[in-house]
Amino acid sequence: MNRSKLLLLLIIGAIVGIFLGFDGHKLLTLENLQSHQSAIEQWIDRNLLLAVTGYALIYVAVTALSLPGATIMTLAGGAFFGNLYGLVAVSIASTIGASLAFLVARFLMRDTLRKRYGETVAKMDRGIEKDGAFYLATLRLVPVFPFFLINLAMGLTAMKLRTYALVSWIAMLPGTFVYVNAGTQLGQIQSTDDIFSANLVLSFALLAMFPLMAKFVVGLIRRRKVYAGWQKPEHFDYNLLVIGGGSAGLVSAYIAAAVKAKVALIEKHKMGGDCLNTGCVPSKALIRSARAADTLRHANRYGLESVPVKGSFKSIMNRVRDVIAKVEPHDSPERYRKLGVDCIAGEASFVSPWELEVQHNDGRTERLTARSIIVATGGKPAVPPIPGLQDMHPLTSDNLWDLQEQPERLLVLGGGPIGSELAHAFARLGSQVTQVEKGERLLAKEDPDVSALVLQQFEADGIDVRLKHSAVEFRIEDGEKVAYCEHEGDQVRIPFDQVLVAVGRAANTAGLNLEQIGVDTLPNGTVPVDEDMSLRYPNVFACGDVAGPYQFTHAAAHQAWYAAVNGLFGQFKRFKVDYRVMPWVTFTSPEVARVGLSEAEAKEKGVAYEVTRYGLDDLDRAIAESEDHGFIKVLTPPGKDRILGAVVVGTHAGEILAEFTLAMKHGLGLNKILGTIHPYPTWNESAKYAAGEWRRAHAPEGLLKLLEKLHGWRRGKNTKALRSRYAPDRNPTGPQ
Repeated sequence: MNRSKLLLLLIIGAIVGIFLGFDGHKLLTLENLQSHQSAIEQWIDRNLLLAVTGYALIYVAVTALSLPGATIMTLAGGAFFGNLYGLVAVSIASTIGASLAFLVARFLMRDTLRKRYGETVAKMDRGIEKDGAFYLATLRLVPVFPFFLINLAMGLTAMKLRTYALVSWIAMLPGTFVYVNAGTQLGQIQSTDDIFSANLVLSFALLAMFPLMAKFVVGLIRRRKVYAGWQKPEHFDYNLLVIGGGSAGLVSAYIAAAVKAKVALIEKHKMGGDCLNTGCVPSKALIRSARAADTLRHANRYGLESVPVKGSFKSIMNRVRDVIAKVEPHDSPERYRKLGVDCIAGEASFVSPWELEVQHNDGRTERLTARSIIVATGGKPAVPPIPGLQDMHPLTSDNLWDLQEQPERLLVLGGGPIGSELAHAFARLGSQVTQVEKGERLLAKEDPDVSALVLQQFEADGIDVRLKHSAVEFRIEDGEKVAYCEHEGDQVRIPFDQVLVAVGRAANTAGLNLEQIGVDTLPNGTVPVDEDMSLRYPNVFACGDVAGPYQFTHAAAHQAWYAAVNGLFGQFKRFKVDYRVMPWVTFTSPEVARVGLSEAEAKEKGVAYEVTRYGLDDLDRAIAESEDHGFIKVLTPPGKDRILGAVVVGTHAGEILAEFTLAMKHGLGLNKILGTIHPYPTWNESAKYAAGEWRRAHAPEGLLKLLEKLHGWRRGKNTKALRSRYAPDRNPTGPQ
């Protein structure tokens, strides 16, 4: 705590101490006020200006310091100054006092809370920014909520002072009037309970519904306003239309069909989207072949003879296509038609917020209407406008799978997850790989120690990693493809046979005619969505890569649930998407799996944390498989076992991470993981051992010392008893 905060606390403590020491709490009572009413009125008649000023200052102090007596002070305002002047004096003084209490709470505690509970505070601030005025008005209008608690609680939020003061002043007026008016009849009040009857409390409770009703009405007006100029159809062809047959679109359509809604899924290419056809499925099939090649090449790790890896790249790619074919029925039009989804092969574009024009692949055109529409058109690899790059016919994660011959020299642009996964796979399959990354390290979203371990393995596997290199030009020189990169002011020449571009992704929005409904894309290519996944209009939604912020299949499926449910039932209840527990895995070797905060993110957000680390070189199963490298790192609040984030770097990291993800989702701490039986020897034991490291670091040292003394005392007691029973007589009576 800094000096300013400490000084303010001391001042507040001193004032409160003086107030209590001089029996201020006894002075501000109904009985005391009634007994001295006549004398006080006479003094006020002679010193009106001084009385009003003093009264207001005392009222401000009482409310600002949350001292007992505000109710009596309000009654006094009516008793001594009448309805009009009393109401003005009390409303202004109470607002000033409440605002001071609000500022004091913010100054003393908000920064501390942001450091310890950054995510929670940020979420609370977003809610306050959107609906804080309505919530504050509701609390102020219900007299049962202690006003001093409202002052302190709101001070911990990001609500603007002027908003707080204005809403408080307006919302407190009804209650203030009741008390001031009661004060004009001070002599007839037996206790403050007499002021509020059950009917009056009920009236205020009903009045408190006004802000919520106002919020509903404002929302209704806002929703109707956004539809201005559009003619809503009298009837609809479908309950839900989904554009795009990737992960997000498939899940959306599945949910709609499961609840018996009439739904159509429009896809112009292949069902399954990037994940099945060009992303997750083929890349993991390729990575598995690469891992098999690495195992053969290093069979001596397992007591076998290492052998040179021989094989046809064409056969490897055929296997990849076979894998796609085996998975494909899961996402096929036939399967979804059986589920009740109308699968349409074609391209859709917006005509209105309820209507799409569909250009069928067979040439037909028709218009379809629906109560709700979901955009789930996914994304595509971004190709930067580097001079000469297009002349190289660059590979991307889309067209890579058409390769029939393995590149001897492969240049990979990008050090993110996709670039790193493919660079490592091709290196293990025998290509000479050069990986160019303009940043200072690979996998920049992970912590530096994670990046360092991956880099170490890449270099061991022969990848030429060029960090802080930016490709600026591509040329063909003497029949050879060459890339020129800038590196710390120098120009670096890199020859290659094929270039793979993996520097990010762009959303698929071309052809949707989004401008027709007034929707503009964001700078990163995605479309702007609200927390309920809606896209400008309450009945138009987006999910998956086209919506961001995550480019994961499981994130797309997660968003799709919210888009589908809100699209079908949003008129009754809307759900806000929850990203608090979002895991992901980068399938390099070692694998990198993370959920929650990294150390870098915790520092950036001001979240207080401590780190527990467990090395996988200690795990028996890892040792048995000669995979004893990598680590687990868990972030927790200081002194607590609640998981803020976890990262696993090593073999089977994605599977190990699942336990931490489950624990975070359901609020289970490391002690719960430690107390769970894990079969031996398994990779998931590592989660238990990581929890054990946390427990060991937080062992109750004081209690352990006492137990040590207890055990020592018990050993001494037992030893003394044995000695007295079996030891020889030190004072024999017989001959010496």
